[in-house]
Amino acid sequence: MLSVRPSSPPPCLAGPPPPPPLARPCPARRLLPCVAVASATGQRGRRRGDDDYHATIRSLNSRGGHTPRKSLGQVRTRSALRKDKDRPVLGPFEVLIRLVSAPLFAQHYMLNSSVNEELVRVAGVGEGDVVLEIGPGTGSLTNVLIDAGATVVAIEKDPHMATLVQERFRSTDQLMVLQEDFTKCHIHSHLSSLLEKNHKESSLTYAKVVSNLPFNISTEVVKQLLPMGDVFSDVVLLLQDEAASRLADCSLRTPEYRPINIFVKFYSDPAYIIKVERTNFFPQPNVDAAIIRFRLKRSAEYPLVASPKSFFSMVNSAFNGKRKMLRKSLQHICPSVEIEAALITIGQPVTARPEELTLDDFVSLHNLIARV
Repeated sequence: MLSVRPSSPPPCLAGPPPPPPLARPCPARRLLPCVAVASATGQRGRRRGDDDYHATIRSLNSRGGHTPRKSLGQVRTRSALRKDKDRPVLGPFEVLIRLVSAPLFAQHYMLNSSVNEELVRVAGVGEGDVVLEIGPGTGSLTNVLIDAGATVVAIEKDPHMATLVQERFRSTDQLMVLQEDFTKCHIHSHLSSLLEKNHKESSLTYAKVVSNLPFNISTEVVKQLLPMGDVFSDVVLLLQDEAASRLADCSLRTPEYRPINIFVKFYSDPAYIIKVERTNFFPQPNVDAAIIRFRLKRSAEYPLVASPKSFFSMVNSAFNGKRKMLRKSLQHICPSVEIEAALITIGQPVTARPEELTLDDFVSLHNLIARV
C-alpha cells in the first residue's frame, strides 16, 4: 500500500493531515499494480524536491504575493462572532481555504506524491523523455517528472502559477513553462524543436502527456490530444472518475454511449488504471478522480474512412437523434432505402439505433453511404 508521511508543517502552513493513499478499485476491474517510482539521480545530479503536501500548501499560501498571517484568521473570527455568535471560529488554514477554495480555472491541487508517482509510472516516463504537462499548478507533478529524468513542457493559463512554477524550478534546465491557454496554443511548434533535438541524441521521436487536468476542460483537452498520434505516444491523465470510466469502457445500448466513445477508440486504445479518492486534492472536489491512459494510434492504424471529418459528422448526426432509427437520422446523407440496405450489409437490422453500433459498424456504414 502506498503512503505519504510528510513531517509536521510549520505553524503558518498548518493544514489538514496528509491525505490517504490511492484507493484500490474493485477486483472486477483489471488494473495495473500501484507501485511508487523511486527517486532517480541522473547525470545532471537531480535531487528530489520538497514533498507535495508541504510544497503545495506553501505555494497556495503565496497566492497574491503574501502568506496569510495568523492574525488574519483571528480578526475575521472576532468580526464574525460579533455578527453571529453561532458561527465557528476560523483558524489561519481555514481562512486560506476560504481564499483559494474556488481556484482559478477549476483546478484542484494534488497533495499526495504517491498519486503523481503513479501517473509517471503508468506513462513509463524515463531519462530523456519529452513530456507535456497541462496545468502544472504548484508543480507537484512537475517535480516527479523532472526527477524521473524528463524534459517537461508545462502549459499554465494562470500567470501567477506559471511564475510560481518557473521560480520553484529555476535551477534546472529540464523545464519550459508556457503561460498560455492549452486549448488555443500550437503544440506542434512548441514541441518540434525539442523532439528534433532528442531524436539526434537518441531514438526518441514521440513525446508523452502526463497531467492532472482541471475537471471542467477534460473532454475538450482529450478531443484535442488524441488525434495527435504523430507527436505523442501516450497520454496519461488524472480525470474525474466518472468521466474516466465512460471514456475507457462504455457499453453498447447504454445512455452513456456517445460520440466521444467512438472518437476515443478511433484514435487510441484507452485503459482505466486506478481510482484516486477526492481526499487527495486541495481544495477537495465533490467527486473522486481516476488515472486513465490512452495509447495513441498512428495515422496508418486509424480505421479506413475516406474522410475522418465526414465520418465524425455522420456519427454526430446519428447521436443527435439518439432514440431515432438511423434510417431516419441519417437520411440527409442518402435516402432511407440505401441506409437500410447498408445496415443489412453490415449485419444490423434496418431498425438499428446509434447506441447499437460499434466503431467498426460505424466505419462500415460510413463507407457504404457517405459521398465524399
